[in-house]
Amino acid sequence: MTIAAAVDSYLRHVSIERGLSSNTVSAYRRDLGVYATWLAAQGTDDPAAITSAAVSAFARHLGTREETPLTASSMARMLSTVRGFHRFMLEEQLVPDDVAREVKPPKLASRLPKAITVDQVTALLAATDGDDIQSLRDKALLELLYATGARVSEAVGLNVDDVIDEDIVRLTGKGAKQRIVPLGSYARAALDAYLVRARPALSVRGAATPALFLGMRGQRVSRQNAWLIIRSAAERAHLGVEVSPHTLRHSFATHLLAGGADVRVVQELLGHSSVATTQIYTLVTADTLRDMYTTAHPRAR
Repeated sequence: MTIAAAVDSYLRHVSIERGLSSNTVSAYRRDLGVYATWLAAQGTDDPAAITSAAVSAFARHLGTREETPLTASSMARMLSTVRGFHRFMLEEQLVPDDVAREVKPPKLASRLPKAITVDQVTALLAATDGDDIQSLRDKALLELLYATGARVSEAVGLNVDDVIDEDIVRLTGKGAKQRIVPLGSYARAALDAYLVRARPALSVRGAATPALFLGMRGQRVSRQNAWLIIRSAAERAHLGVEVSPHTLRHSFATHLLAGGADVRVVQELLGHSSVATTQIYTLVTADTLRDMYTTAHPRAR
């Protein structure tokens, strides 16, 4: 079997058997395309001929190549893909050994999530006020993102039937894992207004679709369109900070923890597989508490 054939087999595995999203599979395809091209340049086309020295050399190549320099996070992602590919080949008995197991990705600096304040969120949501169909759609989208902590891909992937029992939404996350998240009263009211007064007018502009959020031509809103909707609202709100769909997800988690929510409840709402991922938000809350303590306590400074 050639390396190209092994890559195709691995991509089918992660897509069908592991149920990874099309975006993740596309990223794996790009990463392994770079790896396969580099191996071909070294004269290697047989998976069994790849050595641990070759994998280490590829890792060094990623850190030194001049044509398209990679960030540490991009290098870590690409090497993680390569390691997963080699584990798969060993499990499928395509190779006698996992020659990539000793290759370590670069250590990444710990970065705290960026969140905006409750007042800034309020101003952002107020910037979508209006009775026209676009404003009703935009407010429903932003209210849902902040009310549920949904990833933008989860929000734009929603269908009308995913809004259940009036105050609950069913989100489909990474690996096609579903979770149930409650909707607050503001998000519920915004969705009701959109579904009654805006979505019917949008749906007749395009082909029939079960999508919850529709563009102005009646098609499902894309991730890029959602990003533009949020950026436009942030500009109208004059927040003075960059706001993305993930900013609302970070703010959702940070504000819940600051309000006393249990970290494992927030983990479930965010759809994190490990509580360690969620615990980074507790650092944000601790920083906020420290600032408040330093400002308020007479003997803190």
